[in-house]
Amino acid sequence: MQNLEGKTAFVTGGASGIGLGIAKALLGAGMNVVIADIRDDHLAAATAELAGGDRVLAVKLDVTNRVQFAEVADAAEARFGKIHLLVNNAGVAVVGPTELATYADWDWVMGVNVGGTINGIVTMLPRILAHGEGGHIVCTASMSALVPVGMTTIYSSGKAAVTSMMECMRPELEGRGVICSAFCPGAVQSNIADAAKTRPADLADTGYAEADKRRASGGNFMHLYQTKEQVGQRVLEGILNDELYILTHSEFLDGVRERGEATTAAVQTHLPENPEYKQTFAMLFRNPAITDEIARQAKLKEARGA
Repeated sequence: MQNLEGKTAFVTGGASGIGLGIAKALLGAGMNVVIADIRDDHLAAATAELAGGDRVLAVKLDVTNRVQFAEVADAAEARFGKIHLLVNNAGVAVVGPTELATYADWDWVMGVNVGGTINGIVTMLPRILAHGEGGHIVCTASMSALVPVGMTTIYSSGKAAVTSMMECMRPELEGRGVICSAFCPGAVQSNIADAAKTRPADLADTGYAEADKRRASGGNFMHLYQTKEQVGQRVLEGILNDELYILTHSEFLDGVRERGEATTAAVQTHLPENPEYKQTFAMLFRNPAITDEIARQAKLKEARGA
C-alpha cells in the first residue's frame, strides 16, 4: 500500500475527531475517502471541512448493524469501484469502578469497539482480497490496550482485543498483500466523551452515571491532547511504513517498557523446556509479524536519527 494515489479508504467514525483527522490525511495523500458515521450533523460538518468534492462520500452507519455495513460497503464500491483501505475507528468509552458496570455498559462498549471492528473486517476483508490489488486494515485501539490501568476495565479490554486482532491477522494476510495495523493513540482532541449521545435506548442502563458526572466536572484538558490533524498524519505515516503498531505519545514509554519487562520476568525459565513440544507447536511460540516489527522500527528510528 505504498502508492495511495487514486485508491479508496473507508473510515468508520470518520466524521469527527480521530476519524476525521485520518480522513483528512488520506484525502491529502490522494485517496478517495468514504466517511461513515452515526451522526448526521457530524457527517454534514465533516463533508464541508474536507471539501473533497467527488472524492469524498459521506454515509450514515451504525457499525453494530451488519446489514447496514454491507449496504454502505456496496454504496462505496458503486461510487469508487474498489475499497483498498479500511480504518475501523468508531469507538465509545465509559470509565469507572468495575463493580458499578452493568451488563448494558459492557454490551454497549464491546458492541461498538469490538463488535463494530469485527463487522468491518467481515464485511470488507473479502472485498479487499477479491480485487487482488492489495490493501490495508487499520484498527483504532488505544494506549489503554498496551498500558491498561484501573477504572478502565471495559474500555481497555475491548481495545486489547482489537490490538490482538491485528497482531493475529498480520502474519495471515501480509503474504496476500493485505497489511494490518493497530493504531494505539494516547489522548486526542475528539468527541469520544460525547459518545453517550448515540447510546441505544435498550442499553441505557448504566452504573456510571455518577462517575460520568464527576468526570465531566473534572476540568477541560483538551489543550494537553494531540490534535486530530497530528494523529491523522501519524496514521498516514504508519500506513506508508507498513507499521504493525502505530503509536503516538512518547509519555507512555515507561509503561510499555514495564509491561514488557513484567511479562518477560514472569516466564518460568527455571523449568526445563520440552524440545518435542517446542518443535511440534513452533507456530505458537512467536509471531513473525512482531519479530519483523522490531526490525522495522529499528530502521525507522535510524532513518529519523533517533
